[in-house]
Amino acid sequence: MVISNRSTFMSPRQVMVSGATGYVAGWLIKRLLEAGHHVHAAVRDPANKQKLAHLEALQADLPGNITYFAADLLAEGSYAEAMADCEIVFHTASPFSLRVKDAQRELVDPAKLGTRNVLEQAKRTSSVRRVVVTSSYVAVFGDNADFLASGKPFLSEDDWNTTSSLTHQPYSFSKTEAEKEAWKIAQTQDQWRLVTVNPAFVMGPGISPYATSESFNFMTQLADGTFKSGIPNFGVGLVDVREVADAHLGAAFIPEAEGRYLISAENSSFPEIAQILRDQFGDDFPFPKRIIPKGLIWLIGPLIDKTLSRRVLARNVGYPVKIDNRKSIRELGITYRPLEETVTQMFQQLIDEEIVVPS
Repeated sequence: MVISNRSTFMSPRQVMVSGATGYVAGWLIKRLLEAGHHVHAAVRDPANKQKLAHLEALQADLPGNITYFAADLLAEGSYAEAMADCEIVFHTASPFSLRVKDAQRELVDPAKLGTRNVLEQAKRTSSVRRVVVTSSYVAVFGDNADFLASGKPFLSEDDWNTTSSLTHQPYSFSKTEAEKEAWKIAQTQDQWRLVTVNPAFVMGPGISPYATSESFNFMTQLADGTFKSGIPNFGVGLVDVREVADAHLGAAFIPEAEGRYLISAENSSFPEIAQILRDQFGDDFPFPKRIIPKGLIWLIGPLIDKTLSRRVLARNVGYPVKIDNRKSIRELGITYRPLEETVTQMFQQLIDEEIVVPS
């Protein structure tokens, strides 16, 4: 596919971003402000200045501008004011947590019903021409063992997660259900085109290092001794948050962009991330130095962390992730930075902000 000249499609527009205080949304809004767009930022509480401080700091130095709107994922019609007169809608809001008591209430409802509320509002808003939904690569597969079961060298945008449920990998199930809901709604209208961005495990420095994200939780655990005795050989696709933001812009402003886009820089693993940190930061932190044997982690894992069920461990530890990112390179023009740069810069930010402290 031949990509049209991007500059002609980046003239200032009014755009809405849901979940505007989030990790991915921070870099997306920065890119939008750099291009001079007027961002309608949908947030839970526009009066919470502390939560908005990092976005306000961006606006001070960039040509675009932000207007804040109150919105609730579960409240029908709550995005009407934020979406008014917007040509592009970015729906990034969705809970990302592996530690939940009620998966339906805490994960599936906000993800699926939130997607429904945003996209149904887009149907009622005549100015909207493109909707970009932040999905995930876990809407493509549920467990790493699915790669082997597929018989394919890589999984691509044509694949769907068929193995997750409310009781097994509920976060992955929530993302799958939400994306399916988005495509279902998109087929009921012809006013706007839907494009989904399906990033792998997102890493890299945040606009705010205090954003709620499992990515930051994981990096903190690597530094605080949680994995000092060893780390499981868990395969994972990784991508820099800045490339995820770029993918959203491509999905929104490249006229030919369509369908789903897997955004993944490298097929990596937890031990590889730990090795990068040891190479870059030495012995200042208790980074894991050994891989815990699968049999041992299968036995003791659920006793240490209730999110690590034996089924999850059996179907993920020791299995590689093999994601095909060629569509994102070919159609969105994404250039992925080296994994070492992503991991190092993210961890250095945590040091600079004293979120992690050398021992």
